[in-house]
Amino acid sequence: MERPKRGDEIDVTVDDLAFGGRGVSRADGFVVFTPDTAPGDLARVRMRKVRRRFGEADLVEVLSPGPGRITPPCAFVPECGGCRLQQVDYDVVLDAKRRQVAEHLVRIGGLEGVDVREADPAVEHFGYRNKMEYSAAPGPDGELRLGFHRRGRWDEVVDIDACMLATPAGNVAREAVRAWAVDEGVAPYDQREHRGFLRHVVVREGVLTGQLLVTVVTAPGPDEVVDRLADRLPAAVPGLVGIVHAVNDGMSEVTAGLPSRTVWGRDWFEEAVEVEPGRPVTLRLSAGSFFQTNSRMTGHLYRRAAEAAGLTGGEVLYDLFAGVGSIGVALGALSKHVVAIELVPEAVEDARGNAERNGIANHTAMAGDVRVVLRENREALPPPDVAIVDPPRAGLSGGACRRILELSPRTLVYVSCQPATFADNAKRFVDGGYRLEWVQPVDMFPQTPHIEAVARFTRA
Repeated sequence: MERPKRGDEIDVTVDDLAFGGRGVSRADGFVVFTPDTAPGDLARVRMRKVRRRFGEADLVEVLSPGPGRITPPCAFVPECGGCRLQQVDYDVVLDAKRRQVAEHLVRIGGLEGVDVREADPAVEHFGYRNKMEYSAAPGPDGELRLGFHRRGRWDEVVDIDACMLATPAGNVAREAVRAWAVDEGVAPYDQREHRGFLRHVVVREGVLTGQLLVTVVTAPGPDEVVDRLADRLPAAVPGLVGIVHAVNDGMSEVTAGLPSRTVWGRDWFEEAVEVEPGRPVTLRLSAGSFFQTNSRMTGHLYRRAAEAAGLTGGEVLYDLFAGVGSIGVALGALSKHVVAIELVPEAVEDARGNAERNGIANHTAMAGDVRVVLRENREALPPPDVAIVDPPRAGLSGGACRRILELSPRTLVYVSCQPATFADNAKRFVDGGYRLEWVQPVDMFPQTPHIEAVARFTRA
């Protein structure tokens, strides 16, 4: 068979799931990636992009469903760009995520034979997200659409009236803001024309505390329209603790780091995390602060981190890329001393407050780049027995890896949210004298291709 051309329709059998959630098939050795497919599917696909050794295709028709295919329960699949794996049986997805972590370690890190454990399943497959970010856009007649971008489109929004990943309270909050916008005649922002007012609605929730915080992001305009949210949202949204108004006067579709004001209540909420049974810690989270989006699985993730750290109560623990200090505060009672380092000053203040409110007196939070703080304070800080790193998706820079290797903690725990960057960093640590003992994938994001993992390194 000749290599297919763009626009060709071919029949393929899907063998596996690639990282990102697309099905993988082969046509006489030519690899084809197709979204919306499941392992075992016999599918007719239309080639969209063709490279020398692989191509990308769109699903035309499932000719014969594979054993891993199920019917997506959400009516917005596949138009909505949020969930990419609702058509695949959960156990099949979980196994694929584990294998993807192992394959990245081999292919990118050159690390074979690593003990990559069976992935820990999520407690809830739906209704688990504590943060939902909705985009506003005009429909064909200018009507408000409030939901998620249509897959592959930056200028179109699928109107969502009930998201299955949101909690019931989160869905109520979104619809209450929609009702305000419709009643007030608020124009949705048109990303093509760069006109309109309402741009985003961000709902953050303390799932275990019942507290909700709503942020409305608008273009510059009349504050008094937004102020009237205070007259209706508190009565309509159970557990609401605050309404924040953020203004985005730029072209980029961002919701964080914008000038903001508190319209009603406060600009923070609380969430609880339990690592030790019966000893939950309560974290104060500001509107723009980072926190794991699956509250019920966060305690489980941190328990895995505690297992990897092997804390006995006598260790100095470094919590690097600490955010609001959630890991260090949650593990503070198991440590002799915690040193938390975070770049964002506001998050550092949150970390200090969270430690104080939870009675973690052995906690020191410092603001700055990890590389710089560690270099400038090396003599003043107690040397670490254990270091936990929880970097963003981009992973650790080469400089950060070198600084951690210079610290030489006995045990290094890596909390990863991106297998590719983790594999690259793992190779650096192994080359620097560490042994990668095991990796524990944890499914924090059901129905999506994302996978979290906890890894234990020990100094050779």
